[in-house]
Amino acid sequence: MPLEPGELYELHLEDSRIEDLSEPVLVHALAGFVDAGSAGKLAVDAILESLEHFTLATFDADQLVDYRSRRPLMTFEQDRFTAFEAPELKVVQVIDRAGTPFLLLTGFEPDFGWEGFVAAVGHIADRFGVRLTVGLNAIPMGVPHTRPTGLTSHANRDGLLTTAPFWNGSMQVPGHIGGLIEFRFGEAGRDAIGFAAHVPHYLARAEFPEASRELLQAASEAGGLDLPTERLTELAQANRVAIDEQVSGSEEVANVVQALEQQYDTFISARGKGLLADNAPLPTADELGAEFEAFLAGRSTVEE
Repeated sequence: MPLEPGELYELHLEDSRIEDLSEPVLVHALAGFVDAGSAGKLAVDAILESLEHFTLATFDADQLVDYRSRRPLMTFEQDRFTAFEAPELKVVQVIDRAGTPFLLLTGFEPDFGWEGFVAAVGHIADRFGVRLTVGLNAIPMGVPHTRPTGLTSHANRDGLLTTAPFWNGSMQVPGHIGGLIEFRFGEAGRDAIGFAAHVPHYLARAEFPEASRELLQAASEAGGLDLPTERLTELAQANRVAIDEQVSGSEEVANVVQALEQQYDTFISARGKGLLADNAPLPTADELGAEFEAFLAGRSTVEE
């Protein structure tokens, strides 16, 4: 029998500073869905490594995570098991660089009980007076690394976004918790927005900190927060040098990047006609990314 939303989590008020919370922003970036360039992970790491934070709520992973599809690690020493790394799914209270507290939902995307989990997150949002929820993720796109990193912005009601929509028309995409939170929160009258960074398709399996920086900047502007981006800027600069060195080592790869640049520039010049304008198609991964992807095959990260 499914648990009630209130039974899926435990509050840790003794570990937090709830007296400091006043209509906080809730940021979420859960692992498990598409995270091209590990952009969401790097963004969360930058927050937790740089800012003071406290655990506010923990979710019952046993009820939400399929251990057989994402097996937790265990430590074996000599003749016995000595540790078990249980998956974490939690809300932490974070203090930004200006002293403003906000909430961060982090951990694995649940495998089970999506509706109950979203309802539980809603309980927490209402309990602490969350004024805005901001979702972060990253998607692979047929774009070159030599151009500014784009963002797709979305919201659950008019008036929350200050920029024009990136997409025209409609499409169906795989369901994910971040999207469901935004959708269900809209039905409940809670404001929610999201940002998806556009990561070059050929770097989707590598780390691309430039996208992480853009996500944190977007979250900062949307939520009135002061989030750390300096370290990500340093990583992005080193990452760019490494990528450029790889590109310069292959004329074939350089031609692919040049083709992507031309397609990108054409698209940007025709932006007013929409993403699907006949005279400005985005390049597909198969058409322009195949050779570069093969060139980078087997690389999990781009060496600095």
